Amino acid sequence: MVLEAIRYTSGDLQILDQLQLPYIEVFEPIHNAAQAWHAIRDMRVRGAPAIAIVAALGLAVQLSRSSKKFERASLAKTTIEDNLNYLVTSRPTAVNLADAVGKLKAIVLKESKRDEATGTSIKAVYIKAAESMLKDDIEDNKAIGNLGAAWIVAQSELTDRKGVDKSENKLSVLTHCNTGSLATAGYGTALGIVRSLHESTHLLRAYCTETRPYNQGARLTAYELVHDKIPATLITDSMAASLLSSRKDSDRLVAVVVGADRVAANGDTANKIGTLGLAVIARQYGVKFVVAAPRTTIDRTTKQGADIVVEERAASEVTCIKGQVLGEQRVETIETAAKGIDVWNPAFDITPAELIDAVVTEVGVVEKVKGQSFQFDDIFKKARTSS
Repeated sequence: MVLEAIRYTSGDLQILDQLQLPYIEVFEPIHNAAQAWHAIRDMRVRGAPAIAIVAALGLAVQLSRSSKKFERASLAKTTIEDNLNYLVTSRPTAVNLADAVGKLKAIVLKESKRDEATGTSIKAVYIKAAESMLKDDIEDNKAIGNLGAAWIVAQSELTDRKGVDKSENKLSVLTHCNTGSLATAGYGTALGIVRSLHESTHLLRAYCTETRPYNQGARLTAYELVHDKIPATLITDSMAASLLSSRKDSDRLVAVVVGADRVAANGDTANKIGTLGLAVIARQYGVKFVVAAPRTTIDRTTKQGADIVVEERAASEVTCIKGQVLGEQRVETIETAAKGIDVWNPAFDITPAELIDAVVTEVGVVEKVKGQSFQFDDIFKKARTSS
């Protein structure tokens, strides 16, 4: 059974507090938009798709639980828009959140223009749309997983030209940060590709970086891989170059697979800090570099990576570390750096499109046209499939 980080029924939302993982599993209730904002900002929930869903559902729960009746449709519209504008400030780099907010505003606006619209009808339309995002994300993630796995298998020459397995050879991949069930509504994006490779018996081993400074790889990705019984090995971020140089042949380590917080129109990708370094190393050793991202992560209004504002986070994330006390059910935070040292802590870095081999979406794999640049327009013309 795949892990779930978001539990939702009408009027009730609970999130798995990821700051407590992998030591303690605690589901925390979210009753309103303010609680959703703080859960996102504090990184109790994280991952671009999950952030958007929790924000949308947090407001849906608030509307469901509220006894307030909007006398006018315009008042309901304004209240929802104000809350959405507030929620989008919780994690500005994650384009999925802004995309979700834009779509939800459009749905509310359309309903408000109906002559028969009421405050109650606007609330109902918003709640239905927010709930649909949860269902759609799971379906999209599974599609990304299957499409990405098939592309990697084809690129690694495990199949003949007709797509038939040539041998029982297996392959290995390296992933960064956490892009699985804990970062989405379920299954995952880049980790969804890992899951699909495993389910199709093509995976020999998944390597995951610990992902400093917040250790999402060590705490969360490793937790998911162990839970799903996927053969996996944890490495420190600084071991990646040695891994790719030494295991490329022996373990058939053929791809680095990462997620994305924002993909610019030209393919430049903002993702967890350390992604750029992995892309440089992968290019040096001839390993494919794959970005897994739903179309909601592709921001065609941002022309290039240089236009993306990179969030900087607290120095304490670098100078301190949290962990479980050995032999005890107790989590403590300790300092690991010299007091008084200055800290630079960008949450993301920008990987240029030239270092990316493919972007896997829920409707297809996008490769660079003639090896030069990414063109995303065609995938936005495709309809998503639903099960």
